[in-house]
Amino acid sequence: MSSSFDFASPDHFTAGAVGPPGQRVFFLQARQGGEVANIRLEKQQVAALSDYLAGILADLPDPDSIPDGVTFIEPAIEEWVVGALAVAYEEDEDRILIVAEELILGDDDVDPDTDPSLVVFRDLDDPASARFRVTRGQVMAFVRHAAQLVVSGRPPCRLCGKPEDPNGHACPRLN
Repeated sequence: MSSSFDFASPDHFTAGAVGPPGQRVFFLQARQGGEVANIRLEKQQVAALSDYLAGILADLPDPDSIPDGVTFIEPAIEEWVVGALAVAYEEDEDRILIVAEELILGDDDVDPDTDPSLVVFRDLDDPASARFRVTRGQVMAFVRHAAQLVVSGRPPCRLCGKPEDPNGHACPRLN
């Protein structure tokens, strides 16, 4: 069974990537006390979460302080793969709640082209989850860091905009 996390007041919240550009594995990472949660997600999920959080921050007062420590803590031991993300603002606590739910695939859901490392066969009714209640300052630091992380991969092709592969790029515009 995968681990679930419920961090009411994490002291660290960030995103990170491990591996060379084009082969990076992305993580959402939080720490509360001595417990560290490393959950795997896609680059597009990091970008979408960052954009959505930036939109929430735009409607709230500026944070009092923004933490400096958004460095990704390594080694990152993957707990599970994110299937769904949800975000809510808890006005009473002035916290932003980020909820991640584990990707669970049943026998009928597996596409033969699916990356085998993403396939988890378990009870479909029992996904792991992570709940992180972070401050506006932590969210601001995350948004800034995630934006840099997402663009720090492979450079885009100047013709088609798709990421260039270090071993060559088959640009559709050159046909």
